[in-house]
Amino acid sequence: MTRAVIYARYSSQNQREASIEDQMRLCIERGYGEGYQITQHYADMAISGASMHRPGLQSMLEAAAGGKFDLIIAEALDRLSRDQADVATLYKRLSFHGVRIVTLAEGEISELHVGLKGTMNQLFLKDLAAKTRRGLRGRVEAGFAGGDISYGYDIVRRLSADGTPATGERTINDGEAEVVRRIFLELIDGHSPTAIARSLNAEGIMGPRGKLWHDTAIRGHRLRGTGLLNNELYIGKLVWNRMRYIKDPATGNRVSRMNPREEWITTDVPELRIVDDALWQQVKMRQGEIDADPRVRAIKQSRFWEQKRKVHLLTGLLHCGCCGGGYAAVGRDYLACSAARKLGSCAQRRSFRRGDLEALILDLLRNRLMQPEAVASFISAYSTEVNANRAIQSADRAKLEAEKAQVLRRLDGLYDAIADGLRTPGLKAKLDALETRKGEIEDALATPLPSPVRLHPGLSSLYHKKVKELAQTLAGPAIRTAALEIIRGLITRVTIHETETGVKIELEGAMTAMIGLAQPEAKHVLYHCSVEMVAGAGFEPATFRL
Repeated sequence: MTRAVIYARYSSQNQREASIEDQMRLCIERGYGEGYQITQHYADMAISGASMHRPGLQSMLEAAAGGKFDLIIAEALDRLSRDQADVATLYKRLSFHGVRIVTLAEGEISELHVGLKGTMNQLFLKDLAAKTRRGLRGRVEAGFAGGDISYGYDIVRRLSADGTPATGERTINDGEAEVVRRIFLELIDGHSPTAIARSLNAEGIMGPRGKLWHDTAIRGHRLRGTGLLNNELYIGKLVWNRMRYIKDPATGNRVSRMNPREEWITTDVPELRIVDDALWQQVKMRQGEIDADPRVRAIKQSRFWEQKRKVHLLTGLLHCGCCGGGYAAVGRDYLACSAARKLGSCAQRRSFRRGDLEALILDLLRNRLMQPEAVASFISAYSTEVNANRAIQSADRAKLEAEKAQVLRRLDGLYDAIADGLRTPGLKAKLDALETRKGEIEDALATPLPSPVRLHPGLSSLYHKKVKELAQTLAGPAIRTAALEIIRGLITRVTIHETETGVKIELEGAMTAMIGLAQPEAKHVLYHCSVEMVAGAGFEPATFRL
């Protein structure tokens, strides 16, 4: 039997999660109708089709390389990608692994589809971008907003003469405008953007989009015109088209590029001025003095932003138990709450050695998560739930089979009546209705029951052994990256709580990923399961040798 998987995606332009369910349902019906064995579902939500760096797509390609399936079913070719080059690359990779693509819209995909549809999708994206830019330019030249609202302004909500909502109109927010002028004055007085952000947060003055102030939101980038101190709208000049964004073919990520100054579109909007020219020039002089500082010049010469940051075991996974914010590096080997250190908005200021935290988390993964008792309880509860659902499905299936037998008997009676010469309009209508119902029941019965759940009784010991082996490989540079990503995939979240008696670490692990590591063949069984396990550990500060 052909092993098939389903892929679904909706883009950021279609923020509707139900779209994934609709695509899945239609593809499942097509798969079972063709007699395929559906083994897995892959999905990417709110991610553009112009990018190949989608978790679901990459997982599917990895499974294809491992020979896990023979066929991909999708709603249309553009669900896989809209980029012509990416479509061609996908088709070549999948063909190499002996995997076919079938879509509801185009049927089985061939080289002809790749060429024609890929070109059409690429032209669609290019035409859409050109029309969008043309419309935005017209709005900007008319003095209206061409993008997000800036801090210090409110959106004007009114109806145009034709009854449609007016767009791109702004008015000054007096309260926020006062904060803007305060920031400009404090910078001239010698305060740094970091100090200004801290004072604003301490006073409870919310920043852009109702969030806390960050120094980067104030400082920005002078050449790119980003940041509050570089926003020329505050002196009544609306500048558009400073930047353009292109996709890096190596990574699929969007990269910004500065446009030549002669391509910038500048429109005077004096009614939106917040800062006078004298104050603006004083700030520009102060920024020039900062740039001329030998320490700042040395930092810029190092071009630190071009250096790729090393991914550690806990990168992006650590959270503060006090404010809920993330942890960031402070110094070379320490981690601390970013909100406490940079914004001054959190009281949990203690820092921890990175190595000590990593060692503790690995120990929790080995010995506290997936304990035999917890695994036994999970297997029992999961099996009970699955069996209960299966019993309901079996009962529903029995009802359908009984109804099918009844429909067949009624149809036989009608066939006999027709054979005896009975011809009435009502008889034909009944016959059509019963034939339709018969088809619906047969389609429902064509979907087989899910395969039985098989989880290894020694799951916890298998998991313990796997994690121990992975932890040991972290010391090997050649295979460290692969081992690191596997272990990171087992961790959902790590929360640090400071208490009166010490520190408490709360580790959340994804049950599906843990079982998939120990028993890969069970991974698809738990595809729809989102169970998490939590391990907590209390320890004294001395444990970290502080």
